[in-house]
Amino acid sequence: MPIAYIQRTRERYAAYPPYQWSLNHDAPWTPLPRPIKDCRVALLSSGGLYLPDQPPFEDNDASYRRIPRDADIGTLRVYHHGYRDDDVDRDPNCVFPLDRLRELVAAGVIGEVADFALTFLTLYSARREVSERAPKLLAELQAMAVDAALLVPV
Repeated sequence: MPIAYIQRTRERYAAYPPYQWSLNHDAPWTPLPRPIKDCRVALLSSGGLYLPDQPPFEDNDASYRRIPRDADIGTLRVYHHGYRDDDVDRDPNCVFPLDRLRELVAAGVIGEVADFALTFLTLYSARREVSERAPKLLAELQAMAVDAALLVPV
């Protein structure tokens, strides 16, 4: 089933000026410091998932939620304005593949999953993403001493 997110997004932000897509021509490439089988991997998702004891997301919300690596993803909830959540309700792994990462650890493909996965909603403002949220996410990743991150954009 197709998802008409572009039209939904245009309708949702009709009161705003047309969106100016961000261009990044100088994103650095950083090689892994060790083989992936020895790496600590973080999960980041813009799927808008949160635990029952955490506050739900709101429109234009620049916050994020920390989900412990051992969380039961069946208990996760979702708030997201950009997609229907039927599939996520059935299997959160489609936008938040924490179970899949745990399986990769068990199979010896990656070393370990970071202490927390991070989830958020994408903002309309790229400036706010870069100036407000990105430094906080980076600080979280550095504090968890991750070697790599899997970003699941929704």
